[in-house]
Amino acid sequence: MKWWREARFGMFIHWGVYAVLGGVYKGKKIPGIGEWIMYKARIPVKEYKAYAKRFNPVRYDPDAWARMAKEAGMKYMVITSKHHDGFALFDSKVTDWDVVDATPCHKDLLKPLAAACRKYGIKLGFYYSQAQDWNHPGGARARDRLWDPAQKGSMDEYIQKIAAPQVREILSNYGPVAILWWDTPYNMTRERADELLPLLRLQPGILYNNRLGGGYKGDFSTPEQRIPATGLPGVDWETCMTMNRTWGYKSWDHDWKSTKTLIRNLVDIASKGGNYLLNVGPKPDGTFPAPIVERLKGIGRWMKVNGEAIYATKASPCRRPSWGRITRKALPGGNTRLYLHVFELPEDSVLRVPLANKVLSCRLLADPRTFQVKRSPAGLAVKFTGSLPDPICSVVVLDVRGDPQAVPFFAEPGKDGRIHLRAADARIHNPGGGGGARYEKGGVKDNIGYWTDSRSWVEWRFRVPGPGTWRIEALVGNPSKGNRLRIEVGGKRFRLDPSVTGSYDKYRWGKAGTVSFGKGGFFKLAVKPVKKGWQALNLREVRLVPVRP
Repeated sequence: MKWWREARFGMFIHWGVYAVLGGVYKGKKIPGIGEWIMYKARIPVKEYKAYAKRFNPVRYDPDAWARMAKEAGMKYMVITSKHHDGFALFDSKVTDWDVVDATPCHKDLLKPLAAACRKYGIKLGFYYSQAQDWNHPGGARARDRLWDPAQKGSMDEYIQKIAAPQVREILSNYGPVAILWWDTPYNMTRERADELLPLLRLQPGILYNNRLGGGYKGDFSTPEQRIPATGLPGVDWETCMTMNRTWGYKSWDHDWKSTKTLIRNLVDIASKGGNYLLNVGPKPDGTFPAPIVERLKGIGRWMKVNGEAIYATKASPCRRPSWGRITRKALPGGNTRLYLHVFELPEDSVLRVPLANKVLSCRLLADPRTFQVKRSPAGLAVKFTGSLPDPICSVVVLDVRGDPQAVPFFAEPGKDGRIHLRAADARIHNPGGGGGARYEKGGVKDNIGYWTDSRSWVEWRFRVPGPGTWRIEALVGNPSKGNRLRIEVGGKRFRLDPSVTGSYDKYRWGKAGTVSFGKGGFFKLAVKPVKKGWQALNLREVRLVPVRP
């Protein structure tokens, strides 16, 4: 896994006969992703196969593809050797539904790409749809939906006569293969998976994902079209994502993510310890749509300057900062290098990093500027001077002594001056034992709940930037009368009688009063039940709203 964990960035390629249709069938735009058009439009097998006669990628330049991936900063590539339509981009000896036999191209498209990847030092992986196959009899179909009698057949026979032999072909005829990327394991029993898994021995050291089926977890997980909020701690993972809304080419999908979004996605994923597999969908002539080329070049320019802050990094050792993201590397001698990826400069130009370590040095990655760093109860404070060299993401290199030492979380004021003390950030005290309050999340849950013990209480740490007055408000789900809260902050106590909302999951804001601070600094706020009459309630958030003079 070492090379894969260090790579962080790869190219996904979805290409096949579906590119000929480009999301349009019989003059109608077909909703959904482009490579699923046969399924979405219920195109009969014989009719769909006829489109292969128009798949003639005369402008296909595998050297240019591999070079573009290299220049974009990508370290590996995964291409659809066969997608759900069953069409193979290689010369398969077990079917004529492939690029050599069914198209005017008559050439294996994977062999020159494999050679180009070797030339540019790109690791090559193959996507293979092992279960779904809408053309070969017996292949699985999502929701077992059948729209053509030609699809009927034995899935076991399909696995034995089509899938397993083809997997053997792609693992035997193209040199080193780094990844086998399975997909949609419909009806993949353990027995069917066991027909395929042993074939991976043909490529020592090959990695495979978690989509084979049969209970096999694979080497890495694959969240699709999303970035997990906190990563997947303890698990190797890779977010696969499109540049627009489709994987395979779709002529009328122009909803392209900006270069800014793509770069920040890459940074966000790396800061959580994951890889980014970014998709391109070539046109039927073998070229990439212009917006893809433009975005790959933009990412490449950024990576040329900042790539060291992505490659071989680990997840951030602390909470996500408001100004951007953090990645890190271990340095010789047991020290740590932090890469501060700055998306937006705070109003005071101070980058607050919740770590207690001694600072060794602090500099900008793009130019020779150095910065002063101060320590406080909230951690390290980097005073950024001048303007950001890159409006998308500028990187500050912060070297510290030893392993990262996190400090307790301090809430910071937002641009509107409000300080949000959210349930997820609370420190929960249960002096009565394990049956007290706890944080709940998922679905409608994002709150302190199970607060039946009146001895339980919660607190937050926060920073105020200077003297001023703030109104204390709390968002409470209160099912019944009798519940009252005491709020302690700034040496004062306040009482809140929350409105009855009729349910734990219905919330209403309540006001407890105002608190003033004579100067800026770091403070605590505690919320405690009033014991008399206490039953239980849910608390989602406390916020401090600045009161303008």
